[in-house]
Amino acid sequence: MIVLLGLGSNLGNKEQNLRFAINEIEQHIGKIARASSFYESEPWGYCSKNSFLNAAVCVHSDLLPEQLLEACKAIEKAAGRTARTTAGYQDRVLDIDILYYGNCVLNTGQLQLPHPHIARRRFVLEPLCEIAPQFIDPLTGKTIKDMLADNLCA
Repeated sequence: MIVLLGLGSNLGNKEQNLRFAINEIEQHIGKIARASSFYESEPWGYCSKNSFLNAAVCVHSDLLPEQLLEACKAIEKAAGRTARTTAGYQDRVLDIDILYYGNCVLNTGQLQLPHPHIARRRFVLEPLCEIAPQFIDPLTGKTIKDMLADNLCA
């Protein structure tokens, strides 16, 4: 299955954190077909003095969606991420979001695919457009490139 993941870090050595994630993804999730450049961005959804470093990767994985989610959480934990809170967004050593799992549309309460905020997050769309500009969002029918263009015009 083609899986598109978004990576982010705004604590510690952010570049090293993303490189750690990429290595761990290759070891525990699947073969990385493409990895984007690193992009700096401001926090989204909360205030922090720490900017983010973001990236996206395209992975060939045999994991089922729930297994993929658990693998992503294990990598975050191995990088030093503390437990996620329900109190909203917070600074983090590493964040791995499952953006797309092929063309799968899913909402289990614990996992929503595609990721619900892609279209509103330029920091996700820019690196994603670098590695998969023609990927079509199964909900909107738009390419990542078109979604980024819409976001820039908003």
